[in-house]
Amino acid sequence: MIIPRPSDLTELPGRFVIGPALHLEAGPGTRPAADLLADYLGADRPRTTTGPVVRLHLAPELMLSLGPEGYRLEIRPRRVELTAPAPQGLLNGVQTLRQLLPPAALDPATAPADAWWWPCVSIRDRPRLAWRGLLLDVARHFMPLDYLYRTVDRLALHKLNVLHLHLTDDQGWRVEIDGWPRLTEVGAWRTGPTADGGPGGPYGGYYTARELRDLVDHAAARGVTVVPEIEMPGHVRAALAAYPQLGNRPRQQLPVWDRWGISEDILAVDDHVLDFCRQVLDATAEIFPSRHLHIGGDECPTTAWETNPGARRRAAALGLGGVRGLHAWFLTQMHDHLAARGRRAMSWDETGHSPGRLPAGVALTAWRDPAHGAAAVARGHQVVMAPHTATYLDYPQSGDPDEPAGQPGGTVTLETVHAFDALAGGLTATEPGSRSPGVLGVQAQLWTEYAATPAHADYLAYPRLCALAENAWSGRRTGFAEFLTRLHPHRERLRALGVASARLPTATH
Repeated sequence: MIIPRPSDLTELPGRFVIGPALHLEAGPGTRPAADLLADYLGADRPRTTTGPVVRLHLAPELMLSLGPEGYRLEIRPRRVELTAPAPQGLLNGVQTLRQLLPPAALDPATAPADAWWWPCVSIRDRPRLAWRGLLLDVARHFMPLDYLYRTVDRLALHKLNVLHLHLTDDQGWRVEIDGWPRLTEVGAWRTGPTADGGPGGPYGGYYTARELRDLVDHAAARGVTVVPEIEMPGHVRAALAAYPQLGNRPRQQLPVWDRWGISEDILAVDDHVLDFCRQVLDATAEIFPSRHLHIGGDECPTTAWETNPGARRRAAALGLGGVRGLHAWFLTQMHDHLAARGRRAMSWDETGHSPGRLPAGVALTAWRDPAHGAAAVARGHQVVMAPHTATYLDYPQSGDPDEPAGQPGGTVTLETVHAFDALAGGLTATEPGSRSPGVLGVQAQLWTEYAATPAHADYLAYPRLCALAENAWSGRRTGFAEFLTRLHPHRERLRALGVASARLPTATH
């Protein structure tokens, strides 16, 4: 009843009972995973050196067969052996051990004494895709820091390994940047809409650099990488409200946007604007050690450049044939800046909607449809598949009259998410450390125009995020009906973690 389904699982007779004291043996290099497991089993549980034992050890010779994230788990009545080629695999094995506990044990503070046991099993497991993520939009509606911590913990439970934080947009700037105090003093606040949809204000909030560094450390200890996104050159009204000189109308004071949609106010292309973006990316890179930094790049109307003499001159000097070519040029400047610092730029894939090509070194998030993702791979890019018709969790989950409001334009059902195959059409998977084009993985998007509170965000995320985790790790090796047989008891785990998920459908096939 594990989600995502392990590659190979054999049930064995008996159970391993976790006693009042924990006998835990951590081999060389396994201490972080062992400490995490001990914490899940109750941080105040005393240690012992006798009795049934839980052993963790690294076996690099298994790298070829299991990869960096795979693991082997053997549970017998008197011993548990967790083995992996690399530390990340151990962390994934710890999450399997976490799911094998009775659901009541997911909250050690309230777990009854008889909840501490594991069924005897033999598991050999590895993921299908390297990038298994969730985008959480904290710009449209600010989410409290403790919710980000809870989200990380839930991602780890499902072996999802990327939290993509959408930190800036027209409606809010949520990250503290040294040297640019007005980004949060002004850009983090708007007069409306408020968290409950009302017209009042001010509404907003932001995270300090220290808070985000601590979140990054918490996530890393659970095998989750936090990837920041700083939108540019569009979706920047909050930045322009703070510093009008960055825009194409530098003498016009704009408020932080209080509407949804696409604002025509975008960054100018002057040198001082490029310097601002580089400084912001440098400061962001100091907070987030992830190899990838997302620079946005989507939905950038160029009307403001058409009316800006400086933008027209720059486009002409660059031989771009018009200001629309400045979009790819702008993003390329940021790619080059990050590459020189050993980082990698990511951008939303705007194939067919913006002239000019981005360097192949830019990893693309393909949000329009799978065909755009396949075309990006053909151009030499690494791609995270994120088509809105199958991975946007802000769309309603059903057409029921009592379904909460969501993004207009259709529904994304649980079965739709489960049916999506990021490698359809013969695409091949690739690794983040590789230079080869291909599919890095898949990612769900939780935009928050219609999710003003953590509770609403949870409702939209679950159980659809469980289906995405299944496909990202396991692929569609079983049908939807079999997935539901595991998802029904899995909801007990979600409830133990404080998640009120949407009701489940009845399988039709």
